[in-house]
Amino acid sequence: MKKLLLLGGSAQQVIVINIAREYGYYTVLCDYLPDNPGQYAADKFYLVSTTDKEAVLKVAREEKPDGVLAYASDPAAPTAAYIAEQLGLPGNPYSSVDILCDKAKFRRFLADNGFATPFAMGFSDALQAQLGLASGRFKFPVVVKPADSSGSKGVAVIKAGEKADEKINNAFSYSRSHTIVIEEFVESDCYQVAGDGLSVDGELVFRCFANDHFDLEAANPFVPVAASFPSVLTCDIQDKIHAEIQRLLTLLNMKTCTYNFDIKIGKDGRVYLMEVAPRDGGNYIPQVIEHLTGVNLARISVLSAVGDSFELPENTAPNGYGAYYSVHSFKDGVLENIEIDSEVEINNILENHITAQSGDSVTRYVGSSSTLGCLVMRFDSQEQMLEMIENPGKWIKVNV
Repeated sequence: MKKLLLLGGSAQQVIVINIAREYGYYTVLCDYLPDNPGQYAADKFYLVSTTDKEAVLKVAREEKPDGVLAYASDPAAPTAAYIAEQLGLPGNPYSSVDILCDKAKFRRFLADNGFATPFAMGFSDALQAQLGLASGRFKFPVVVKPADSSGSKGVAVIKAGEKADEKINNAFSYSRSHTIVIEEFVESDCYQVAGDGLSVDGELVFRCFANDHFDLEAANPFVPVAASFPSVLTCDIQDKIHAEIQRLLTLLNMKTCTYNFDIKIGKDGRVYLMEVAPRDGGNYIPQVIEHLTGVNLARISVLSAVGDSFELPENTAPNGYGAYYSVHSFKDGVLENIEIDSEVEINNILENHITAQSGDSVTRYVGSSSTLGCLVMRFDSQEQMLEMIENPGKWIKVNV
């Protein structure tokens, strides 16, 4: 029996625990939350933070797993790579994963290697960040973000002449390393590109790009609320994106790995790799992709983590139209109910992963951690997909 060490036991991560057990793997879980649902699905549970590399390494030395997996988790991805490297398990270079998961290091790497990237600076002190903004080196507007957070928590845009201390301090509050990045805003005339991909022995063999959607009325309008598949961009532009991702993976000596993408096509026509995270996407993106392409990235992540083989379908082109939608509240309070149009429930919702219940305390949407749950959806056409995802108020209402 092979043994798999899993880092993170949220509701979304229970998916891979169950997949591992389907294959007969013995599952060991680490999570810092004592009430995580994954502990009830795994064979063994340790109350250990997935970002504490040495503590997880101690668990790994005791358990002697055949593989380690941080599914849909940016903060835990470097830990998984560190454990794999220390114990000689399947994985990717720790130094490369560390670069991909640290926004300050990633921006420097892109700039040093000739990629299109916005001018950016990292700061570990709020006063220095304020002085940096006032130095005249930045062209406004700029984006401030924690260097090592996920789910767009702490991300904000600062305009010229705007008082920035509150947004800077908020970004610092979400950084484990107390480091933030300030970067120039990349202007674009098209959807931001989302989606997931897969490399095998360093070759990007699969990608499924999507359109990112944002809610301008949300408390944090820079947090995606949905991704719709497939991308509306032309094949030529998607191939151009593919080539830039491949160049990045080759330079970083990446091996077999799944990825979550956030990419912009600037008004200058260049490809800006905003994030290439070495893990599956959250918000049930792999499940949307499986419905459209037959490629089960969650299953592939489990198999590759322990070095087992897998195969892709012969045809992986998207067949149909799908999306995830993050159900969210516009204000803090107590959830009364969530109303979904009955026809939408029947015709468009494939999977309902809403976890919030009536009577629960809810918070306004400031990051992925404040979502009330996700819907995996399907549509009859691209036009229907974009209309419904851009106008969710027509079919769903959150009453608080």
